[in-house]
Amino acid sequence: MITGIRLRSLAAVAAATASAAGYALLIPSTSSNDGGGGSVLESIRRRISDPTAVVPPRDVQRATLSGASSSEPLDILVIGGGATGCGVALDAVTRGFRVGLVEREDFASGTSSRSTKLIHGGVRYLEKAVFNLDYGQLKLVFHALRERKQVIENAPHMCHALPCMTPCYNWFEVIYYWVGLKMYDLVARRQLLHLSRYYSSQESQELFPTLAQKGKDWVLKGTVVYYDGQMNDSRLNVGLACTAALAGAAVLNHAEVISLLKDESSGRIIGARIRDNISGKEFDTYAKVVVNAAGPFCDSVRKMVNENVQPMICPSSGVHIVLPDYYSPEGMGLIVPKTKDGRVVFMLPWLGRTVAGTTDSNTSITMLPEPHEDEIQFILDAICDYLNVKVRRTDVLSAWSGIRPLAVDPSAKSTESISRDHVVCEDFPGLVTITGGKWTTYRSMAEDAVDAAIKSGKLNPSNGCLTENIRVVGGDGWEPAHFTILAQQYVRMKRTHGNKIVPGAMDTAAAKHLSHAYGTRAEKVAAIAQDEGLGKRLAHGYPFLEAEVAYCARYEYCESAVDFIARRSRLAFLDTDAAGRAVPRVIDILASEHNWDKSKKKEELEKAMRFLKTFKSSKNAQFHDGKHN
Repeated sequence: MITGIRLRSLAAVAAATASAAGYALLIPSTSSNDGGGGSVLESIRRRISDPTAVVPPRDVQRATLSGASSSEPLDILVIGGGATGCGVALDAVTRGFRVGLVEREDFASGTSSRSTKLIHGGVRYLEKAVFNLDYGQLKLVFHALRERKQVIENAPHMCHALPCMTPCYNWFEVIYYWVGLKMYDLVARRQLLHLSRYYSSQESQELFPTLAQKGKDWVLKGTVVYYDGQMNDSRLNVGLACTAALAGAAVLNHAEVISLLKDESSGRIIGARIRDNISGKEFDTYAKVVVNAAGPFCDSVRKMVNENVQPMICPSSGVHIVLPDYYSPEGMGLIVPKTKDGRVVFMLPWLGRTVAGTTDSNTSITMLPEPHEDEIQFILDAICDYLNVKVRRTDVLSAWSGIRPLAVDPSAKSTESISRDHVVCEDFPGLVTITGGKWTTYRSMAEDAVDAAIKSGKLNPSNGCLTENIRVVGGDGWEPAHFTILAQQYVRMKRTHGNKIVPGAMDTAAAKHLSHAYGTRAEKVAAIAQDEGLGKRLAHGYPFLEAEVAYCARYEYCESAVDFIARRSRLAFLDTDAAGRAVPRVIDILASEHNWDKSKKKEELEKAMRFLKTFKSSKNAQFHDGKHN
């Protein structure tokens, strides 16, 4: 009977889906010609893609922010340097506004660097739309699929389509997932990445050799493969910050808002008191509108106005682990729709390793969330049931926890059932808050926040939203074969222990890594490796080069060792122990770039090691009597 209900629900929503998808094709997209945006768009594109263009130095950005006075304020000040905050800054500055952004830690230091790395339309939302006959969930899927394609097109060097395999253990599951994922294709329409399809058990084993064919009470009948997007999340976030800076926004990381400024006569928020956490100096920045995009910490910003304000978010913990590459084949992910407790588990190839996750549980909000051992074990146990290889705790190279800032639904019983849609509100005059949502829809979330800011401050934009047509720095003109230029035209000059400079090949692995991480800007990194003797790898078995540290310090606002190992490169996320071994050399190069003394270098080393301890690799996991605590 349940089977019949499910299939009838699928059929009913399929009709609605086809109708709504057809309607979606008739909706005009945001025109880049709105308000003369066409010429403005070309000017902005040229500025961002100019190979000689560099972001303004940090001192200049700080001076711009401190120079925004009550008589000459910024139009918009953004609090929070995650995906949404940087998206807001880019959107606002390309509409002709004077924009500032401050981030307490580093760009992507919070939730935006700790995602599942998927750019997805929301298969689970589609399933909920079917069984709950919920058109609201269906609209979320339409919206996310449009944005999924947009993210991939605007950052082609850092994003790509990824096939994801769903195993089926009876013929009903084959039909159920095949029909459901064909519906996903239908909803996507012009935003479709590739068509989903069914593979037999034998074909599935060829595509995913570690996938188990038999279990205690089941036999694999086949798999259904569909496509979603994958990204390098923190590098995309840093790219957004740098793109906004190139477009004219004053972005400043390691700058903390310690209080909000209020006009006592009107009660309106008119700016913020900011502490530069690098220099320790404080200053005021004035703005016509303040946008609160602080992710899990957005309620902390709101409490600066009213300590008793009703919370807007429900924090949810998502834990991920990283395993060796042999757990999954290159270019094919595995998605288990329902685990022992009904959650979804992913196992995806990412940057030469395998990332597996995730959990979804209530949590408290902290600056450095840590995964619990039982959460790590839950993921290991979940994937173990579907693999024909021994899953070992000692194989965990890194494990991390991220906090999802979910919009609160008072009637929800669990965070998994809370909608991932975003909320924009202005519960205090002059302070626009945006929270909820997900990485995939950051661009449209930013657009909504800027629209709200315009209304709040009665601002006059030069043109409409242009971000659908603006590529992230390094993306304009990039092609998949770009790495061949690096391999053919550059060498890696390496400094030996005897301080001699010896040449080394710019091998394919290093060239591909640079191309995908920096896009068309990769030639600058390669030139540093060649001309300054910084071509040596930072860690054995990984393509990260010493030259990247210098490049990121000069052109990507990399101000600390943690900034580099966690957000500019992904070494901390890929292999915690390898990151620990690389830290001393990273600090030496940053010290040269930023003129650090010995005490500063020692402080950086201590901070980096404390940070890495929150990543529960097998080495820093706690054992007791052969078991993990």
